[in-house]
Amino acid sequence: MKAVFIVYNQAHTEKVEYIFKTLGIDGYTQWTNMKGSGSRGGVPHLGTHTWPEINSATLTVVEDNMVKDVLDSVRKMDEVNNDVGVRAFVWDIISVY
Repeated sequence: MKAVFIVYNQAHTEKVEYIFKTLGIDGYTQWTNMKGSGSRGGVPHLGTHTWPEINSATLTVVEDNMVKDVLDSVRKMDEVNNDVGVRAFVWDIISVY
């Protein structure tokens, strides 16, 4: 199993939820009002007057064969909205039960 962690501008929350619905992914955890700055030239998302944007993030755990579909969908979302930014990270998961 793999964990897929997606960080994105909060404006894209519905798009991420749509990706999960389309792929049949029911389980996930979502964080809102996340502050930060990307390491690849992105502007800070700090929720301040100067940097008003804010991020959200979603974590899902899927079978290995689903990872490519999730990442492909996130990549397509990023290509359409590349000025806003989205990043995805994948970890190996060991289930204890």
